[in-house]
Amino acid sequence: MTSFATHTIESAPEASKQFLQGAKKAYSFVPNLLGTMAEAPALLEGYTTLAGIFNKTNLSETERQIILMTNNRLNGCVYCMAAHTTISQMAGVEADVIEALRNGTPVADPKLEALRTFTAVINESRGWPTEAQVSAFLEAGYTQQNVLEVILGTSLKVMSNYTNHIAETTVDDAFAPNAWTPKSEAAA
Repeated sequence: MTSFATHTIESAPEASKQFLQGAKKAYSFVPNLLGTMAEAPALLEGYTTLAGIFNKTNLSETERQIILMTNNRLNGCVYCMAAHTTISQMAGVEADVIEALRNGTPVADPKLEALRTFTAVINESRGWPTEAQVSAFLEAGYTQQNVLEVILGTSLKVMSNYTNHIAETTVDDAFAPNAWTPKSEAAA
């Protein structure tokens, strides 16, 4: 596989530096994902901008993490599962929800499980859910706006998951305690 650089603020292309500086201010370090994305300033800007927009949805932090972690698991993204496990823990997402998302098992809360299930449908169908699947999601208490917000979160994960797959991004020390290994769907 081609080796990709993980940029620092100093080594990054000029157009990426402001985004890496913002990340360092927010997290007190530059996550390797962002350092890798810095090679393509437009990707880094797109990802950080879309992440900010996703945080403006009317979904709770737990609901947003369900969308992100479900996509991470289905896409087999080792880096993002470790990172979002840490982020979820810091945000107060219930431990049983985090564990279910890491394992691909049902979430105990029926409404949250409907979100996890619908997110998986969007990912696995490549955006072609059946009418019955959309109806089940709406009947669980979600809205048409939320249907579209699941697509937004899924789009965000395509950017990060695919970058990590191609670049084989090293998991940061801050996320390493939550390392994750994908289970073979056949063995699961």
